[in-house]
Amino acid sequence: MRVLGVDPGLTRCGVGVVEGVPGRPCTVVAYYVVYTEPDDDLSLRLLHLDRSLADLIAEHRPESVAVERVFSQHNVRTVMGTAQASAVAVLAGARAGLPVSTYTPSEVKAAVTGSGQAEKAQVTAMVTRLLRLDAPPRPADAADALALAICHIWRGGTKAKIEAAAARGRAAAAAYQAAAAAGRQKGARP
Repeated sequence: MRVLGVDPGLTRCGVGVVEGVPGRPCTVVAYYVVYTEPDDDLSLRLLHLDRSLADLIAEHRPESVAVERVFSQHNVRTVMGTAQASAVAVLAGARAGLPVSTYTPSEVKAAVTGSGQAEKAQVTAMVTRLLRLDAPPRPADAADALALAICHIWRGGTKAKIEAAAARGRAAAAAYQAAAAAGRQKGARP
């Protein structure tokens, strides 16, 4: 599974592409930080982010997109920019026809470090170790994006398999019910 992880931000938006399967080591494909100028018009900043994400999706052809879920902070202005960047990332994935999942910072930290309370330095260190990188990804936004992709592969991949198995079970039950109903109509037993 190839996942494009996005750590949304309006000034710095981390993007990481990782391949792997649940329960196995992952491999880094690439990572980036998309920058916008704080003095530029908001619409131009969002457009630049949208185009950059669309280009990266087209280049790397991920099977899904994982975006950090926006959480409440004390600085409303920061939250607004992060929420806007997050919406652009979700839209970019949806526009490409990809499934998009969101994860809280605590979910991501727990997936890569084992603790939902881990510090940024711990997340970066574990991403470096898990992806067998020679040096930590810089800036931290890139490491966070890679952590999101790892989280989705390990958690979202398992979740997708469980949902697929449940869907197969529902389809089999429906087929059985349909066969039973058809048998009752003909006077036969299922």
